[in-house]
Amino acid sequence: MGIIEIVSLAGGLALLLYGMQIMGNGLEKMSGSHLERILERLTSNRFFAFLLGIGVTAIIQSSSATTVMVVGFVNSGIMKLSQAVGIIMGANIGTTMTAWILSLTGIQGDNIILELLKPSSLAPIAAFIGIVLFLFVKKRNAKDLGVILMGFALLLYGMDVMSSAVEPLKNEQWFADLLILFSNPFLGVLVGALLTAIIQSSSASVGILQAMSAAGLISFSAAIPIICGQNIGTCATALLSTGGTNRNARRTAVIHFLFNVIGTTAFLIVFYIVKAFVAMPFLEGMATPANIAAVHTVFNVFATALLFPFANLLVKLSGKIVPEKSTKHTKKEQNTFAMLDERLLATPGFAVERCHRLTIRMAELATETMLDALDLLQNYDAKLAKKVMDQEGEADVYEDRLGEYLVKISGHDLTDHDTQTVSLMLASIGDFERISDHAANLVEAAEEMHSKGITFSDDAKDEIMVLSGALREILHKATAAFSSRDHALAIAIEPLEEVIDDIRDELKARHIVRLREGRCTIELGFILSDILTNCERVADHCSNIAGSILSSEPGSAMAHAVLSELHKADESFTSEYTRLHNEYFSRINLQK
Repeated sequence: MGIIEIVSLAGGLALLLYGMQIMGNGLEKMSGSHLERILERLTSNRFFAFLLGIGVTAIIQSSSATTVMVVGFVNSGIMKLSQAVGIIMGANIGTTMTAWILSLTGIQGDNIILELLKPSSLAPIAAFIGIVLFLFVKKRNAKDLGVILMGFALLLYGMDVMSSAVEPLKNEQWFADLLILFSNPFLGVLVGALLTAIIQSSSASVGILQAMSAAGLISFSAAIPIICGQNIGTCATALLSTGGTNRNARRTAVIHFLFNVIGTTAFLIVFYIVKAFVAMPFLEGMATPANIAAVHTVFNVFATALLFPFANLLVKLSGKIVPEKSTKHTKKEQNTFAMLDERLLATPGFAVERCHRLTIRMAELATETMLDALDLLQNYDAKLAKKVMDQEGEADVYEDRLGEYLVKISGHDLTDHDTQTVSLMLASIGDFERISDHAANLVEAAEEMHSKGITFSDDAKDEIMVLSGALREILHKATAAFSSRDHALAIAIEPLEEVIDDIRDELKARHIVRLREGRCTIELGFILSDILTNCERVADHCSNIAGSILSSEPGSAMAHAVLSELHKADESFTSEYTRLHNEYFSRINLQK
């Protein structure tokens, strides 16, 4: 085997790995944000979690990626450790799909259908169809399918190149002697584990083994322990990913390792016991790529069937290996922002969904903070005031952490829907944070009146109650519209915002009348002006959120342009504005 063959082998491996990556990415993008929703719904049942592990891994073409993803979910509190076990077991079976795809290399025959299925024929066909879809079809799903087909073509071509590169090893005596050593189960497992740990992909290492088998270089007796070792080596990726995670996340990686080590040990013990009593002449024969895929599948099915009933014991064993230390530390790990785990950036669809959930929490927090502040204007309570100020600080942290994470996500290749969702969140988190700031300003106004022992007149209190009612309505609408991206609800926000402006102007005018009549003081007037300004600006931020929702769809204008069009041309806007204006002003007029 000369330098040219070595270079070809390295190049073929590179094409195989890259083809697997872009094919997996394309499949993931086509699934959009559906995977994470399915994941959350089905993992409560271990059997469904197992099936989901098979499906997700078959889609993203990597059990290592699935396990790393699960480590991130457990670390962020999305998934319990007991739920993760089923997915890990399913992932080991799902990863066998790649081996079956690569087994096409071993197809033999002169039939036209078989000829077309050979990599030398199928790869260029897939590449041609893929590039046509990618370059000339505008639909996003078609482009993603084009990427999948081009990745598939690269994967097949890389496999073909590797098979050709290793073929000269047939005539090398040293390689034949080496394979005899690999027939030793301990050496075979070690080699398989090291190779997979180095290239960080059991599918790729199985592909290398299949390339050797396609060239007639590997026997069954050598291949079986190597395949078992490859399943252990794939645990390295998940184990390395646990740096900085909580204990349950580390336990998830340990369960993955235990599953494969125990499965390998049991499989080899059973295999060699049977071999001792039953003649197996085929073991000395050369394996084919399809044989390698079959052994890989049989091993993973055996390990899963053996250990699935004992999943709870694996959880307990992982707890012994990674024990708890203190309750205080455990509580610290249960952090709201743990779901912003950087491991999830490897699967951007999941990361976007997590951010959306967390931004909804921020919206609900901002709404609660503002409603509490409005209550303080009517009845001051020191504990409630402290709660509002603490929540305002929490909203600042939400904005910082979400903003930083969303910027990282936006640097990844996202679907159109996910891109729009990220843009909406980036536009909205500042508005939610500012709503909390205005709540803090209202607390300061309430504290000032409380410390000075001054209060508004009964008329002013009743009028502020009407304004508070309108603010409660617009806050609830803004939060609900953001959570569900409901365009109809977003449109309903703008007429209410205009009515709140009118209420502010009316209350200012009424205050001036009371001031002239000596029923109010200049000092209270300044406080009332601050309250009205902050309330009006909260409504403005709700309007901004509505505009961001309406402009987040493809082809939509900027937020201010969308809202401007509503004012000018939408008859329903005028009708709703009139209805709300009459409703709230009838309440104000009752205070006369």
